[in-house]
Amino acid sequence: MVMRSIRLIPPVSFLILLLLLAAAAGAVPPTPGVPPVAMETADGGRSVTLTDDLGETVVIEGTPQRIISLAPSNTEILYALGLEDRVVAVTDYCDYPPETAGKPTVGGFSTVNIEKVIVMNPDLILAAPANTEEIIDRLRSLGLTVVTLDPQAIEDVLHEIELLGRVTGNEAEASALVDELRARIDAVAAGTGNLTERPSVAHVIWYDPLWVSGRDTFQDEVITLAGGINAFGSLEGWSIVSLEEFITTDPDCILVSSGSGMGQEGYDAVYNYIVNEPRLQNLDAVREGRVYVVDADVVSRGGPRIVDALEEVAAILHPDQFETFSPKETTVARSPGFNVITLACALLVLLLIHERGRK
Repeated sequence: MVMRSIRLIPPVSFLILLLLLAAAAGAVPPTPGVPPVAMETADGGRSVTLTDDLGETVVIEGTPQRIISLAPSNTEILYALGLEDRVVAVTDYCDYPPETAGKPTVGGFSTVNIEKVIVMNPDLILAAPANTEEIIDRLRSLGLTVVTLDPQAIEDVLHEIELLGRVTGNEAEASALVDELRARIDAVAAGTGNLTERPSVAHVIWYDPLWVSGRDTFQDEVITLAGGINAFGSLEGWSIVSLEEFITTDPDCILVSSGSGMGQEGYDAVYNYIVNEPRLQNLDAVREGRVYVVDADVVSRGGPRIVDALEEVAAILHPDQFETFSPKETTVARSPGFNVITLACALLVLLLIHERGRK
């Protein structure tokens, strides 16, 4: 991830940015996963061997019944596969679907309470790079089974769904969910495949300073598949741009992440800045009302709802093309019977990893 010269960021802004990328959770490209291999053991049991996104070979004996999720994206996949009854704990930032509110928590991304994890007696822990290498290694050293997921693109999300389906024995549910998501992706692609004009689109994460989504991000892929051109596609990852650079770029459409980052429900801080900042009033998108709020979690988390984001952005960019198109929420299978804050813990993790890599 390319970082521009970073001036001191006000504490509130830094906190928001920090959480910002945790949902997307990954500073290092994942190791291409080897398809999980399931086999029956000599005693008639079940064993699955896989390579996770950190390149670790993991052997899972039996069918996991007590799962801890250490990232919101992992939690969303588990619930979409109808595995909520097997989820025994989540993080403080796992807030979707709403039913997660009833689950015990074991801390944040980089503040996982190891003692709480041990007490929950998990037979599978689903981690993410934002949990930090130190915590992941510590959990493994205790003999716990840890699988780290780090999707970097929509296709990776589909792969993770299939992987978790195999690991948990819910292959049928995973296959059905992937088929549904692929059909919806294909429907958007069919609607944008023959476009003669593609608007330039900026996705703004935060405003003090201005952070935008560059290439190799979920937001970049969503914009492209939805029939747009990322106005900042020349930048790597999430990057800071100056106000002058933003004005010079003058995107046709501006997407802004929802939320205030400080618990003010219904207040979209980035949107209010963009539409009210005097120096931005001459931008075409501002003058013509083409500034749109998109859910920060939906457009950033590597879970099934990334397809919801794709449908929503396609309808925003090409309302005539999708006038009969109604974005829908991803189906959540039911067992019988970085908001901006979430987004933010990650940026700190990413910055720390980035700085560590430079030393």
